[in-house]
Amino acid sequence: MTTSNPAIPPWALTIAAMFSIQLGSALSAGLMPALGPIGTAWLRLSMGALILLLLARPPLKSLRLRDAPAVLGLGIAVGVMSVTFLAAMERLPLGTAVAIEFLGPLSVAALRGRGVRSLVLPATALAGVLLLTEPWASEVDLIGVGFAAMGAVGWAAYVLLTQKVGDRFSGIGGLALTIPIAAVVVTPFGLPQAFGHITWELVAVAAALAVLIPVLPYILEMRALRRMTHTAFGTLLALEPAIGLLLGMVVLAQSPSALQLAGILLVIFAGAAAQRGGHRQQQPHISAPVQA
Repeated sequence: MTTSNPAIPPWALTIAAMFSIQLGSALSAGLMPALGPIGTAWLRLSMGALILLLLARPPLKSLRLRDAPAVLGLGIAVGVMSVTFLAAMERLPLGTAVAIEFLGPLSVAALRGRGVRSLVLPATALAGVLLLTEPWASEVDLIGVGFAAMGAVGWAAYVLLTQKVGDRFSGIGGLALTIPIAAVVVTPFGLPQAFGHITWELVAVAAALAVLIPVLPYILEMRALRRMTHTAFGTLLALEPAIGLLLGMVVLAQSPSALQLAGILLVIFAGAAAQRGGHRQQQPHISAPVQA
């Protein structure tokens, strides 16, 4: 697979990835009663790993020893994100879990930016996410908060390492290395939950869902981060809960509150403003091109 089309702006790739994640998560609800939430995540990741291995051979010949920390770290980060978010959802309302986990990319956006603007826009995005998710409207489960905090750390590492791996390997070669690692990381948690309940029909459904999450969004986000700064990307991710809310309005006929609508406006403003000056030069790849 070749490098990303420069005619498509990186923010558009990121928004498309978020829609794919939200849609894939919503459609995965049908698997959870049979496989459990972590079993569902494991089967999706495993199918995603197989799909990526079919699309692109892992660039093992161009892999250097100093690449190992980033490649392994990204795989572990994806695995941690997959497990801890679902574990947090079992104990916390979705809005609370999302608000806590968003602190990860938000911290990256603030710390990697420069000047006052780099702090104002992430703070605006955080205010919008809080209004969207209303975490104060529910009881606090400390174990659930701990899982969500681990997910925030994983998400922050994902943002940093996706750009590093994307700069190092062309096409989707980096993902062909890291997603299988993520599937292995989740196996000790997901396989016991899914064991004895897996059927060929569920495998086929999981393979179809794996295209929506993780294959398509991770490809789009890696391509976007090749041309976006961490600050622009991390702030733009505030749109994800807003997208989830909008899909709920359209698909489930849910009605957002006035505070949630205000939150949508805040995250849209912060995400759009962060794109000004948020472009970066695409880095030359050292590895040989990987076809897919």
